[in-house]
Amino acid sequence: LKANNIDAFISGVPYFFNLPLARAAVRAGASMADFGGNTDQTRAQLALDAEAKAAGITLTPDCGQVPGLGNSLCAYTMSLFDQCHDLIMYDGGIPAEPQPPWHYILTFNIEGLTNEYFGETVFIRDGQLVEMGCFRPEEYELIDFGGDVGVLEAFTTAGGTSTMPWTWAGQLRTLQNKTIRWPGHFAQWKAFSDAGLIELEPVEVDGHRIAPRHLLHAVLGPKIEAQPDERDLVIVRIIGRGLRDGAEREVVVDLFDRYDEATGFTAMERTTGWHAAIICAAQAHGRTPRGGLPVELALPGPAFAEELLKRGFDLRVTWMEE
Repeated sequence: LKANNIDAFISGVPYFFNLPLARAAVRAGASMADFGGNTDQTRAQLALDAEAKAAGITLTPDCGQVPGLGNSLCAYTMSLFDQCHDLIMYDGGIPAEPQPPWHYILTFNIEGLTNEYFGETVFIRDGQLVEMGCFRPEEYELIDFGGDVGVLEAFTTAGGTSTMPWTWAGQLRTLQNKTIRWPGHFAQWKAFSDAGLIELEPVEVDGHRIAPRHLLHAVLGPKIEAQPDERDLVIVRIIGRGLRDGAEREVVVDLFDRYDEATGFTAMERTTGWHAAIICAAQAHGRTPRGGLPVELALPGPAFAEELLKRGFDLRVTWMEE
């Protein structure tokens, strides 16, 4: 970084390498965006705020699809109101044509998937911060996205809200995020979770100490990796409620993105890579405040939406009738 006078860069390594990379970014005086995905790691990076300011750089973790793109779209949704009360987000990357038995394809590092399926996230409910575990049966929903997508299942996973609960504590009545998949996925992965197969504490197998999660990666990973002929779809839906022009209103902000036949980029590559690129470019051009900066504050919502539309994304804003 120092030898090449790098102003800003994107880290695409597994999330657990990002804290030492952030420290290296401070030493090198180079701004950094990363794909993140683990809230504890993200908050540790943001704790380098004073060092980043002193170095004249910006550290913005969690610039992936969700967390990342979703956070920025939440900021955009909030900007549509005079006072926003509720943000309810659904998101997921799914195969465009699901095939049995998994009805799922992996378009990113499996470390990120199992990290998302283990531990807790934080919601805001009735204005209070609430810890929410993965695969909570009482939180399970079926959501109809219409068109050629239809009904998908939605359930709680870890890390999707990222830093937003702390950023907007005291402002929002409701903030939550659920992952969407083709029906059947929840039951499969809840069974893996209940069986302990996503745990990291090693167990003894035939005289060897093995982390169950690493075994799951080795056995299941090759079976769900996206093949060259498989196409994917990313959906982010945010429901916002609040005051607009003195009246209570509700808006639905939708982003649907599909595999790009022209470039060969998957929808997941586009919605992670383009988001990180927008943030990284803003860092390099001095458009972001310096220091450790949560992704939802990196760019104003309308400015981010403008950048997204420049890149041809299908962003839809629908106001519900009163």
